[in-house]
Amino acid sequence: MEEKQKLVIVISRGFDDERSSVAWSIANSSVASDFDLTVFLVAAGVDWVRKGAADAARPNPLDPPIQDMMNNVMSSGGKILVCPPCAKVRGYSENDLMDGVVIAGAPAMLEVVKQGASTMSF
Repeated sequence: MEEKQKLVIVISRGFDDERSSVAWSIANSSVASDFDLTVFLVAAGVDWVRKGAADAARPNPLDPPIQDMMNNVMSSGGKILVCPPCAKVRGYSENDLMDGVVIAGAPAMLEVVKQGASTMSF
């Protein structure tokens, strides 16, 4: 069986920036295109996965709700990693985050890059 092409998307944008919606839209397109996707959330991007935080968020009204896009990424096998210091400064532990989201540092993300992943940053 052929190995899937890997993609890492780094998201640093939060609720106040439409580019975050673009990032989640591309993440959804990647899992629909059968990529092995890892999303690495840093800075304000971490806020997306706090339980309940994205329920009504829709920075671009023409995109699906962010919560729906995040759920689709995870249900399609995509992985969502959260920068440990970025979570800590916000007072978040894994219990505060959506189920399936993992607090893991840059080495975990960079391991995927070492395996040949393409990268995108928003």
